[in-house]
Amino acid sequence: MCEHQPPCPTAEASDREAAQALARHPEQGWALLCNGVVLFDDTGELLPNGEIIAPHRATSLAVAA
Repeated sequence: MCEHQPPCPTAEASDREAAQALARHPEQGWALLCNGVVLFDDTGELLPNGEIIAPHRATSLAVAA
């Protein structure tokens, strides 16, 4: 799917979110990446094989002392 040079990470790679967006729909809260991953604003993902990755955003902030 990806024609970028160097190629974007595959949908199976741990850094799959680094792939470039082919389509963005911020009004609906998602983007289609060139590796076939649908990335949602809440950081959840839908992989091309149908696997669902639950949202994984940070739940706490570091506090400076």
